[in-house]
Amino acid sequence: MKPEIITGAEIVIRSLQKESVDFVFGYPGGAVLNIYDAIFKQKHFKHVLVRHEQAAVHAADAFSRATGKVGVALVTSGPGATNAVTGIATAYMDSIPMVIISGQVPTHAIGEDAFQECDTVGITRPCVKHNFLVKDVNKIASTIKKAFYIAATGRPGPVLVDIPKDITAEEAEFVYPETVALRSYTPVTKGHLGQIKKALDLLIKAKKPMVYSGGGVVLGDAAESLKKLIDTLGFPVTNTLMGLGGFPASDEKFLGMLGMHGTYEANMAMQDCDVLIAVGARFDDRVIGNPDHFLSKPRKIIHIDIDPASISKRVKIDVPIVGDVKIVLDDMLECYGEVKSDHDKSRVKPWLAQIKEWASKDCMAFEDDGSFIKPQKVIQTLHKVTNGDAFVTSDVGQHQMWAAQYYPFDKPRRWINSGGLGTMGVGLPYAMGCQLAFPDSQVACVTGEASIQMCIQELSTCKQFNLPIKIINLNNRYMGMVRQWQEFFYGNRYAESYMDALPDFVKLAESYGHVGMKIEKSADIEPALKEAFSEKLKEKLVFMDFITDQTENVFPMVPNGKGISEMILAGDS
Repeated sequence: MKPEIITGAEIVIRSLQKESVDFVFGYPGGAVLNIYDAIFKQKHFKHVLVRHEQAAVHAADAFSRATGKVGVALVTSGPGATNAVTGIATAYMDSIPMVIISGQVPTHAIGEDAFQECDTVGITRPCVKHNFLVKDVNKIASTIKKAFYIAATGRPGPVLVDIPKDITAEEAEFVYPETVALRSYTPVTKGHLGQIKKALDLLIKAKKPMVYSGGGVVLGDAAESLKKLIDTLGFPVTNTLMGLGGFPASDEKFLGMLGMHGTYEANMAMQDCDVLIAVGARFDDRVIGNPDHFLSKPRKIIHIDIDPASISKRVKIDVPIVGDVKIVLDDMLECYGEVKSDHDKSRVKPWLAQIKEWASKDCMAFEDDGSFIKPQKVIQTLHKVTNGDAFVTSDVGQHQMWAAQYYPFDKPRRWINSGGLGTMGVGLPYAMGCQLAFPDSQVACVTGEASIQMCIQELSTCKQFNLPIKIINLNNRYMGMVRQWQEFFYGNRYAESYMDALPDFVKLAESYGHVGMKIEKSADIEPALKEAFSEKLKEKLVFMDFITDQTENVFPMVPNGKGISEMILAGDS
């Protein structure tokens, strides 16, 4: 059979087809015009034209979070690549599998300060799992194969492939590798059986056990395995912000989210437990607060993670288990059969009673006399109207925390937010990625008047691709979380946190061809949400501008540098 000779640009497209890519999110420019010409000639995947490269990467990121597939973004050289960096860093911090293809100036011009040239490989090196500069057309296919493999295996992450324009114009034989093997990259998936048994021995003897699960449970598709283990052991469980939905929020064993804005009972249980098992979590600063305070009480800690570098990074671990969380949990469940007879479940009854007492504080209660729109009530009503089954994306700030606290998630991959980097502006492009992945599902973007303006141009993309996203704008006319910190720790000096030049969001949404609503009364919250999600507006993007109480703060709150149990509650002066 005669070998197929095609251009480098066509090799890129054929490689993406081989990886069963559904969507490519991108923005054209000079260095990638050969690739865009090849996209024009194919029908295997859909290209989604965004209005800013940052949004292309965010949308690809959300597509990955919602589906578990590798997201793909395509940007041009120079400013196209630098615009993408925020999205790449966001995905890197949250371990999201993505492949970003960037154009580069022709190989002979690299290092010559050519038009729209930048060192994309150098710039992105600190915020990618790996990156490549392809200088040989014969290596495009094998490099893209490696990129997808690296992005999706081990601890997932973004991988960038930088391709000079002349390489996309040259021709070569197209051969796509069936497999890939990298001598220097062999992630461990199977946990050490001896360590698993040692962990189980600690767990069944614990008097005050606690399960702390993170984003690794969601990304590793281990939610079902975690539920089986928790049901078997009967232990209390908490989720990180990234791990919400990894265990059903409606289950009585769930204590709510932990950390800086976690529940009183989750934080107290984390601090007072005698045996802690961390599953796909990384003990970050927003979760355990001050490490010295966290370690002030003696306890045994078990840590399951795919990434050995995450174990004992911030907290010394007693029983480390490196491996794929799903495989390790399944093995742990199987091993439990051997020690089941030694497990006296009555041992934890006093502990469960203590947790029940902590939970009686009802730390999520808020005052609502109906005179102002309370943001917490908006989220509770959103949960009611969507039957708790929507994909919920958020930006970053107070509204993000309220969404996490007041929209209980029973399923994984429904809560899409920027956890590690805390990137404002992600909400709308995240919603785009989710809606394209699940066109028949309800997608709600919970945002604030500051965050939404960072990528608001994507309302144009939503119009072009008919994306019926429902935007819930919790508008308190402040950069809310900044204002809250200024109130608590800066003597009410609201330096540059007041938004005093806001657009008319209703008219703005309408100018893009969408439906706009302004809601100013508490009594109108439910009718507005019901209308937005009604059959009548099912095919429309609806921008709901909720004018909320400016004084509302997020509670509980652990101040910076304090311990996890040193919370400020709503009733504290």
